[in-house]
Amino acid sequence: MLVLPDEKRHLFQEPFGEIYSQFTEIIPLLLDSTVYTVGDVVTASCINHNIIPAVAITDGKTMRKPYPANCFEYEKKIFATNPPGTITEELLSAIKEALEDQPAHIMVSGEEDLAVVPLVIASIEGPVLLYGQPDKGVVLLYITADTKKKAHELFSCFVTKKSEE
Repeated sequence: MLVLPDEKRHLFQEPFGEIYSQFTEIIPLLLDSTVYTVGDVVTASCINHNIIPAVAITDGKTMRKPYPANCFEYEKKIFATNPPGTITEELLSAIKEALEDQPAHIMVSGEEDLAVVPLVIASIEGPVLLYGQPDKGVVLLYITADTKKKAHELFSCFVTKKSEE
């Protein structure tokens, strides 16, 4: 299991991409794009606007409170456990599986917030990734060589922790 140390958390609080205060602002930017989402609200917003994410990662919560209606009807559903502040092997495997067999919905037991980083790393260049930035809006990130490099830098902040038995 990979854990994000407390002293590195500030690096993950800034948007990793361009932030938009309203979801409707980004709709024109998504035309003809493969879209990935991380987060329940942003995934629901896409679906409500007939944009079906090729890969959606959700945890049934928004701002640590239960997210009401689950409108994510995917044939391919993958379950992964991922405690807050971590990236588990289970989540990494789920991301790999989802990318290989799209469209897919990864349902996380725990927290999905940090899944943005490994999703960018595992993805090919080209798709657009959307995720929510609490109290600010939606972050739009084009997956490019530069954003993959930045994701690798962020991923290097994590430290390995042995699973407790």
